[in-house]
Amino acid sequence: MLKLNSYLETHSESAWERFEEASEVSLTEPQQQALRALFAVSPFIAGVAERYPHQLLADFFANDGAIAIDDSSVYESKLNKLLSECDDDRRAKYKLREYRHCVMAKLAAADILGQLPITEALRHFSIFADAAIEQSLSWAFKRLVAKHGTPRDSNGEAMPMLVIGMGKLGGRELNFSSDIDLIFAYPEQGETEGPGRNLEHSVFYKRLAQLFIALLDETTADGQVFRVDMRLRPFGQSGPLVTSINALEHYYQEQGRDWERYAMVKARLIGASAVDEKIFYDLIRPFVYRRYIDFSAIEALRKMKLLITQETRRRGVKNNIKLGAGGIREVEFIVQAHQLIRGGQEKSLQTRSLYKAINGLVELELIEKERADKLIENYEFLRTIEHRLQQIDDAQTQQLPDDELGQERLRCMLGEADWASVQARVDDCMASIHEEFQQVVGEQSEDDEEEQSLQVLWQDMLEDDAAIEILEAEGVDEPERLWRLINDFRQESRRRSSGPRGRAAMARLMPMMLRHAVQHQHPERLLERLLSIIKAIMSRTAYIELLAENPGARTQLCKLCMASPWISNQLAQHPLLLDELIDPQQLYTLPEAKNYDALLREYLVRIPEQDLETQMDALRQAKQALQLKIAAADISNVLELMNVSDHLSALAEAIIQEVIGLAWYQLTQKHGKPEGTSVENTGFGVMAYGKLGGEELGYGSDLDLVFVTDSTYEGVTDGNKPIEVQQFYLRLAQRVLHLFTTRTVAGVLYDVDLRLRPSGQSGLLVTRVNSYARYLHDDAWTWELQALVRARPVYGSKSIRDTLMDIRRAALMQPRDAEQLRKDIVSMRRKMKHHLSASRIDAFDLKQDDGGIADIEFITQYLVLKYAHTHPSLCRYSDNIRLLTEAQQEHLLDDVDAQNLVNAFQIFRCESHALALQGEQLLEKHNLDAERQAVIRCWNKLLGDTEIEPTDNN
Repeated sequence: MLKLNSYLETHSESAWERFEEASEVSLTEPQQQALRALFAVSPFIAGVAERYPHQLLADFFANDGAIAIDDSSVYESKLNKLLSECDDDRRAKYKLREYRHCVMAKLAAADILGQLPITEALRHFSIFADAAIEQSLSWAFKRLVAKHGTPRDSNGEAMPMLVIGMGKLGGRELNFSSDIDLIFAYPEQGETEGPGRNLEHSVFYKRLAQLFIALLDETTADGQVFRVDMRLRPFGQSGPLVTSINALEHYYQEQGRDWERYAMVKARLIGASAVDEKIFYDLIRPFVYRRYIDFSAIEALRKMKLLITQETRRRGVKNNIKLGAGGIREVEFIVQAHQLIRGGQEKSLQTRSLYKAINGLVELELIEKERADKLIENYEFLRTIEHRLQQIDDAQTQQLPDDELGQERLRCMLGEADWASVQARVDDCMASIHEEFQQVVGEQSEDDEEEQSLQVLWQDMLEDDAAIEILEAEGVDEPERLWRLINDFRQESRRRSSGPRGRAAMARLMPMMLRHAVQHQHPERLLERLLSIIKAIMSRTAYIELLAENPGARTQLCKLCMASPWISNQLAQHPLLLDELIDPQQLYTLPEAKNYDALLREYLVRIPEQDLETQMDALRQAKQALQLKIAAADISNVLELMNVSDHLSALAEAIIQEVIGLAWYQLTQKHGKPEGTSVENTGFGVMAYGKLGGEELGYGSDLDLVFVTDSTYEGVTDGNKPIEVQQFYLRLAQRVLHLFTTRTVAGVLYDVDLRLRPSGQSGLLVTRVNSYARYLHDDAWTWELQALVRARPVYGSKSIRDTLMDIRRAALMQPRDAEQLRKDIVSMRRKMKHHLSASRIDAFDLKQDDGGIADIEFITQYLVLKYAHTHPSLCRYSDNIRLLTEAQQEHLLDDVDAQNLVNAFQIFRCESHALALQGEQLLEKHNLDAERQAVIRCWNKLLGDTEIEPTDNN
């Protein structure tokens, strides 16, 4: 009998009075004393007695005055009878809860009074749970069959839903107020058969699972039967509620995680046939128990323990007899570690029972009997305390109370003299367990804990509120948004199989990437970009391992991604670029602009010229890698603006050279070459316009090109399949375009625009030089001559390059009517602005808005076209800055205007590069009004366009 002190007696008095009012059952004095004592320590028992006095007390006491415990076989028959009388869900839920509370109150009473050994208590709780599951499922199954027909297997037999009990339920060691961890499956796909509306099996079993869960888990006015936890199912909360056995097998073969191996040690089919049991155990055994001695289980277990430790710290949990150091969970880990390491070879360890597993370890001499006995003794003591804590209020807790009443109730149930004695026994017990745990599993160092402190965010069973608390503790301003990113990506990664090695690498990598993100000023922005890359490579285990094992590569990746979404997009689209991160020093070391052709040849030297597809991919990969190096140098301020464009332009020229070389080789191999030509003197030339022509190429710029030839077009080629020379150069141009613009797995090399060729899109793809000269002299529009200002030859022999420069010079130096030129340029500028400007008052379009880059370019072109016939030096260059400087030196532009234009152009170009790296087009916040007004004033002074006035807005 419990020995109450006056403090507990006082607290039980009101509960006893309420019970007497509700109950008319006559009790003997010893029975009254027993109930008073139970009410004092367990408000749960008092509440059940008050609510269901007749149902509880009808067979509460046996003839000898002890608590009358039903034989475990009775649970099933009584539940079956109760549910058979229920015609609807509401009535079934009420009966289940009423019976559950009465059974658990009686078991709690017997347990508290010392009439049930701990092993018997665990068995009773588990068997009652089994009975509740089986009978509730049977009742729900009959209800759905009546409505939708019967699901049958290929032999025509009715198929019940398979319920897999996990955790303590699976091991038949359920504690008093425990969740039940379940997984649902069904044997075969198909469709129900019956008079009602037939359903696919997957739909039928999902509805069955939902109805079943509601019967047990739904909180009504009468409480719950059991809290049902489905998070251990495949893919966790994002996975289907019920899955087929085949899908289950595939999941554990391809997707199963280390922690799921531990969970499956205790997996048990509840109420299934012998055939289904064999199918299930044959399915999970190879997943759980490896054929070899598996010491990797130790490391996996250590990480799991770390996550639990982190979670208890996060919650500020102390004195937790389950999760704390030396708690119940550590006993389970000790045993399961041995099971997973040696269970594949030792059948005696393939058991769901912790007790049987420990006995097996003793028999195999893996643990000394004295140590095993001590471990069991300590385990049972903690499990007893767990039961007493939960039997107070029927609450799922393993926390020692910190209030006087809770401590007094537990002290009384344990028969200790005072609370200090209880605490001392618990401390000694947990210290002993933890010492054993350290010997088997080892300890995580503080450094390791710090390194993996965000590991818990990558676990499937983490609740949203817990994750958000962790991120808040890390100082994240928008933890909900960041957690949504993490959680969505985590669920997606589960659905994309990468094999055990890939999953292990991801598990190592992701906490480190999360650490980088949360330490950044804009964690959501950085993480979003990082995840786009990891998503692209998650099935490429080598890259995941590269990042997981290489801190320098991770640091560089984060630096580049944060600096530029353009770079992160490039890395996501072309994961081969990650190779460039291995050596950070090499990444930021650029070649001289003149050496890009040599670098390209290094990329291609080992690829046979006849292997066209590989050559195309190699060129694209080389361009992407070299552009990444330029961008890395750019964001690190290793390169100034002008040098960035110089390098991008030099790279493009080197690629043009290589592409034409490849096209020449392929064509001449088939048709031979025109007379008098060679690979060094192909008779083919390329005139670059636009940004490449002006040596102002940017990230992602296309190439404005014109193809020319100095051939006379006489005769045919000298190969085995000769063709006319004109046809040869047409095919050469087509081949060049193909090499540039065909999309391979490595993307497009460059987009190429040929609309600036003579007669535009209706013109010939390749123009002879004399025709090119004649067109520019006689037929070119003013806008075409404007474009010519920024043109220069980028490919061809010295002879053809000199010829093209002479043609350009002659066209630009023609005298022109100044007023007509002004009108043409102003008209073209208006059309361009109308069609291309974004025209937003809250942002500045650097290119097209008034006072922007286009105005500066048009001013430069106007000066060249107006004055080149008297100032030939204006034809020397094709870039805006040197042309403006030349105009200043020739006194065609006053010093102030020249410096203002050059200054504005450099600033705008710098901002334009930055926007390109950020994937933006408009500058939304800026302080460039002074530069814009200076450009507009110069425009009005030179071109007299009174419709463009200085303004603060676009």
